[in-house]
Amino acid sequence: MRTKAKVSNQTTCYVIAYDIPDDKRRTKIHKLLLGFGVWTQFSLFECFLTRKDLVLLRSKLAKHLIEAQDSVRFYPLCAQCLAKVETVGGPRPHEDSVFIV
Repeated sequence: MRTKAKVSNQTTCYVIAYDIPDDKRRTKIHKLLLGFGVWTQFSLFECFLTRKDLVLLRSKLAKHLIEAQDSVRFYPLCAQCLAKVETVGGPRPHEDSVFIV
């Protein structure tokens, strides 16, 4: 009997950095990433993503990127690494809490 793998709703914090020379594509990527995380610095986002979110984001990014010119990097941070993040001059990365009443 086969068992299905459990789909995790657990999130991982990703630091996403991008280098896109074309202004129009860079603006599209920036707006796309705003739907998934927080813009923290130029060309840098912090996103708390489930595996499903990550697949969806990568799929949407692929529609706009030119592989020979553009670069998007995903840096996952484990819970221990996230706790060690040092920030000077701004808030530490944190996952927004949603309360349903």
